[in-house]
Amino acid sequence: MKRRYKLILVAGARPNFMKIAPLMRALENHPTIEPVLVHTGQHYDEEMSELFFSQLDIPKPDINLEVGSASHVVQTARIMERFEKVCLDIQPDMVMVVGDVNSAAACTLVASKLDIKTAHYEAGLRSNDRSMPEEINRIVTDSICEYFFTTSKDANENLMWEGKAVGHIFLVGNLMIDTLIRLQELAGDERRLTQIFPWITERQGPYVLVTLHRPSNVDDSEMLVSIMEALQRIAQKLPMIFPVHPQTRLRISEKGKLYLIDPVGYIEFLALQKNATVVITDSGGIQEETTFLGIPCLTVRDNTERPITVWEGTNKLGPSEFCVGDSVSGGQSTVAAYWAHSYCRLYGKR
Repeated sequence: MKRRYKLILVAGARPNFMKIAPLMRALENHPTIEPVLVHTGQHYDEEMSELFFSQLDIPKPDINLEVGSASHVVQTARIMERFEKVCLDIQPDMVMVVGDVNSAAACTLVASKLDIKTAHYEAGLRSNDRSMPEEINRIVTDSICEYFFTTSKDANENLMWEGKAVGHIFLVGNLMIDTLIRLQELAGDERRLTQIFPWITERQGPYVLVTLHRPSNVDDSEMLVSIMEALQRIAQKLPMIFPVHPQTRLRISEKGKLYLIDPVGYIEFLALQKNATVVITDSGGIQEETTFLGIPCLTVRDNTERPITVWEGTNKLGPSEFCVGDSVSGGQSTVAAYWAHSYCRLYGKR
């Protein structure tokens, strides 16, 4: 009987789950590969994490490291310490990480030090902005990984420019979009929207969907105030829905038609995206999802590691410097004027 190769798949936080789900389905009952799903537990909300596993039909993790929230350094150290014990116990043939969260860099480093082969899905993405923790994770992970699975040609080019062997780079496409396609029919059920926010289906009107989580946007109080002032001005013209992290919610208030709601599950959020007039975000994955869905997206960042969403998609960058210091008629910040000019005119199109 042929030996089955042990492959550890690492999931760290919600953005990873949409990428892990298709892999776990593909490896179910595989004749030569035995997948071992390790959840590092770095996501702050365990209940929400379990909801994502359920909705995406991901099997219960074989191992949960339960590292919890902490600073980037402390969290990375905890993951490394606990993951080393897992690798020594399981003795895998390969460790595969996905995305750019702390778990990806930490687990790749552990596996490399233990002389275990490593692979990175979503390799090669670069924003060239080292002030982003995710960019550091991408660079560290790819610098020591052996095999690279990419989602776009520019990622291949980045890896080759960095000296990676062409034979170890594989352009495989976007697993997150595979998940979106599989579940978008469920997300299209109007009952989903009614459950989240009844007035959406009652009014059948346009609205803006907002997500913000980057430290540069939500941890800097001056920047957060500027962004919220801009959003509140736009909310006077277009209703705005903002699923917001509890910590961020403590620092902001609802004004105009700016509705703050608790974080929602994957299917519910996909329903909100599919029906939005425009999405304002600083998330990498949402840039890709809105591009696939054809929903206009404004990314509140100076740069993106997913430039294909700008070149060939619906995404536009809204540089953060627009938030500070400048003004236009009526005392609005430039970012408010930029957003209003670019997107509020869509009001009559939905």
